Order: sequence, then C-alpha cells, then structure tokens
Amino acid sequence: MSGLPDAFLPEIAFAGRSNVGKSSVINALTGQTALARTSNTPGRTREVNFFELEDKLMLVDLPGYGYAKAPKGIVKAWTTLAEQYLKGRQTLCRACLLIDARRGFMASDKAVMTALDEAAVSYLVVTTKADKLKIEQLEKLLRDLENTLKSHTAAYPQTLATSTRTDQGIAELRAHLATLAGTGGNR
Repeated sequence: MSGLPDAFLPEIAFAGRSNVGKSSVINALTGQTALARTSNTPGRTREVNFFELEDKLMLVDLPGYGYAKAPKGIVKAWTTLAEQYLKGRQTLCRACLLIDARRGFMASDKAVMTALDEAAVSYLVVTTKADKLKIEQLEKLLRDLENTLKSHTAAYPQTLATSTRTDQGIAELRAHLATLAGTGGNR
C-alpha cells in the first residue's frame, strides 16, 4: 500500500475474477483501445494501475482474483494488495465488481462482496460479456443478481449489463461514474 500514489481524487476501482474484462471495460469507458493492458491470458494485470481522468476522477484497475497463469506466491501477493486497497483507501468512492454474464456470481465473487460489505465500501455489480447471452437469459441473470444483492449492505441496488464488443451498457456505466466525479465521490 505504501507504494501506491497519493490519494487526491475520487477513485473507482474495478475488481473481479481474472479475465472477466476489467481492463477492457476501462478502455471502453475512456474510448481508448490500449489504455489498460488486455490479454486473453488470465492474470496479466499484476499491479494496481491508476488512470487519471481530466483531474476529476481516478479509475483503478485491480489484479484479478481466482485462476491466473502465474506462480501461486505472486498471485497471493497481488490478491492481498487488491484486498488491502479495497478495504483501506480513503478516496475509494465506489468499486465496480465485474461478473462474467456467462457464469454469474461465483464463490470468490461472493467472498469479495462480503468483504466490501464489512469494509462499508459501496459497490456496483457490472456484468461483462452480456452479448454472449440471449436476451431472456440476460434478463433472468440480472434479476437473480439483484435479488442476491438485497442481502448485501454495501451493494448498489441495481446492476449494469455491459459488452465491450458491442458497447452495450458502456454509456450507462460512464454516466453512473460521472455522477461520482461531479460530487467529489460522496455518494
């Protein structure tokens, strides 16, 4: 944590399993194709990466949890750093918990949700790869996710479905995050 940059802007963290699409969502939100490094190999993001947006907001790309193509000791170290960041960063105003629409909540996602609840860190569940599901499947998934969120105290009550391939939900997510920048992160 001591190696992280000074906290001076509201921060939005992107958390989720390895290969869920955190870096791709950041790229889509900013309209850039290579701001955050993407890969098909799980575990490419191995540090906490900060992206400052117009002196108003900081997007934070966290290493993924779960399976990664890296030695277990290294995975444990970056997972611990991500957990410490989520629990202890003063300027963190919202975490976006990314969930693969094809998989829904997994045990590791639920553990992160519980940790965010305990740390009183507000989080928004964002499904990725929504284009991979039929509309009926996606609607059912979103209802199920929102029902699960009712028992989580720090969860934002709605979910957003996104696809970086089709840009589905990206404008809505961008608008949601812009409201946090406009309030200094106090929401």
